[in-house]
Amino acid sequence: MNVYLAEFIGTALMMLLGNGVVANVVLKGTKGHNSGWIVITTAWALAVFVGVVVAGPYSGAHLNPVVTLGLAIGKGFSWALVPYYILAQMAGAITGSFLVWIMYKDHFDATDDAGLKAAPFATAPAIRNKSSNLASEIIGTFVLIFVIFYFTDASMGTKETVTPIGLGSMGAIPVAFLVWVIGLALGGTTGYAINPARDLGPRIIHSLIPMKGKGSSDWSYAWIPIVGPIVGSVLAAVVFLLISK
Repeated sequence: MNVYLAEFIGTALMMLLGNGVVANVVLKGTKGHNSGWIVITTAWALAVFVGVVVAGPYSGAHLNPVVTLGLAIGKGFSWALVPYYILAQMAGAITGSFLVWIMYKDHFDATDDAGLKAAPFATAPAIRNKSSNLASEIIGTFVLIFVIFYFTDASMGTKETVTPIGLGSMGAIPVAFLVWVIGLALGGTTGYAINPARDLGPRIIHSLIPMKGKGSSDWSYAWIPIVGPIVGSVLAAVVFLLISK
């Protein structure tokens, strides 16, 4: 295992489970059909937990290009590593979403609505208004990155005698809770991409696979879950730096 393989595997697992729950909820004939938003947001949070558990000890488990970008701006993460982390995350997102299609292929074929067929791959707005959709992605990502800056390691003792406590895999719980509350509170407008790789990688797969009855991959909207998270990440990093001086 190395940092790039960790980012690839962690992102692939996150996408398999995160987009897998969307497929389970929206596609025809699944055991989880119509089980709702609570199921989707909860499983996405747990998908992030799984990805962080696997990748965390090796790469820090960014699993998201704008986490990598934000940490480079606000926490001094090496800029030399940024493009390679992002490539690994994109490859993982593409792989994970392809596995979702393999897993649910019969249900994709059984579903008539082209929009529902696209939902397990890419986000889409509940109300299409590009300015407010962009704002939604900026705000959601700002919350994600800003809060990540304030994650701390567990410890015991006074200021003079602080003893770090290793939580192992349980250290992944805070980021899972963070993604969960973002989905519940802010995800209703655009589906809370808050991760360019999470949206772009699966959208590419949707455009390429030979899916029965496939509709548009909606490329006219695709820039919003890329630009919005980038802007939100940069703003969060800048605000963090300003108030930390």
